Amino acid sequence: MLAYERLIALEGAHNVRDLGGYRTANGDLTRWRSVLRGDALHALSEADIDTLLDNGLTTVIDLRNAHEIAAEANPFVGHAEVRYHNTPLFSALAPVEMMANAAVSFDMGDRYCQAIDDCQPAIAEVLKTIADAPEGAVLFHCSAGKDRTGVISALLLANAGVDETTIIEDYALTATISGPLIARLRDRALGRGTPAALVDIVLASEPRSMRQALDHIGKNYGSVRDYLVRLGLDEPAMARLRSRLS
Repeated sequence: MLAYERLIALEGAHNVRDLGGYRTANGDLTRWRSVLRGDALHALSEADIDTLLDNGLTTVIDLRNAHEIAAEANPFVGHAEVRYHNTPLFSALAPVEMMANAAVSFDMGDRYCQAIDDCQPAIAEVLKTIADAPEGAVLFHCSAGKDRTGVISALLLANAGVDETTIIEDYALTATISGPLIARLRDRALGRGTPAALVDIVLASEPRSMRQALDHIGKNYGSVRDYLVRLGLDEPAMARLRSRLS
């Protein structure tokens, strides 16, 4: 049996990791090297790209907006072996350096809940793209690989039968494995005039933020499955999402 590392070691990205190896309600483990989550990919080296291809990458879904992509281009646009999709997600979860005028009382959990309510068409598009992707690994990513990516990851894992405690632990991993990335984003945000207190709030991966988002789904939609139905996903689409992780 092959042994896999959750974090894929790359020179130009610090938070590309696998959603495989998590226990589901039926006792199985989610499938390795099928669904990957990540941070911005603009600084990938040729060796990094080869590493991802060697790990089966066939689809990239870029969750960033046009401003972010213009500043840091995605290396998989037009790639001969990878299908590239761009679905801007969560205007409420813009990169920290774009939040210079936000109040320091800003709360990430509140923003996740706002995105869950207000960004349903875009969330649905991302999930349907994953469900319909060709064989091989799907990598979806944003800037830090924490917020936009984190909400999509939570929905995928919940749909696959992974318990909420594990989903929250997966979300919080960014804080422990992405020190260089977070430090770079912090310095950049401070350099653009974002208050330090706000930067620290936005770049944190507090477990309570994801707990708040999951509780919000339960309170307002009934369950993650009910939420996916609200998004317009039918049972075959949800089954295809599950099959990517089973």
